[in-house]
Amino acid sequence: MSGMEIERKFLVHKQKNWKELAVSSSHIQQGYMAAVNTVRIRIRDEKAFLTIKGKSVNGGLSRYEFEKEISIGEAQQLLKLCEPPVIDKYRYLIPFEGHTFEVDEFLGANEGLVMAEVELEDEREEVALPDFIGLEVTGDARFYNRNMRRNPFSAWRDTLPEEYR
Repeated sequence: MSGMEIERKFLVHKQKNWKELAVSSSHIQQGYMAAVNTVRIRIRDEKAFLTIKGKSVNGGLSRYEFEKEISIGEAQQLLKLCEPPVIDKYRYLIPFEGHTFEVDEFLGANEGLVMAEVELEDEREEVALPDFIGLEVTGDARFYNRNMRRNPFSAWRDTLPEEYR
């Protein structure tokens, strides 16, 4: 798949029962290679992907994305070439009023961070937000997975309101 990725990112309220709304979950490990653009290797359960993303535009709302499925063996070898550490998280899919929210619960040095993303067809598209959605962080570079490798959530969690730590 290739094309324009349009998505909004939000923090998730810790006290809300969002997990019971999930229709599926998966374990994701992903690494990043040194590059001008984002080059990501991802293993999601029993599938693997190579993804290349361009620079974000429109305040972090949109960017070019190319994604290709690769074998698990290829991904495992490519992860060895990635800059450490590998991002480790669980992803939950939650349908809500015509959209699917992808809620990521991070592990390791990013443990405690729970973030939701919703992909859109158009930058002006309206989207209803479920009650577990909190502060919008679209375009905030601290919340880019690639950046959380070098500057993990554990180092700056206290800068956020209590309901998001």
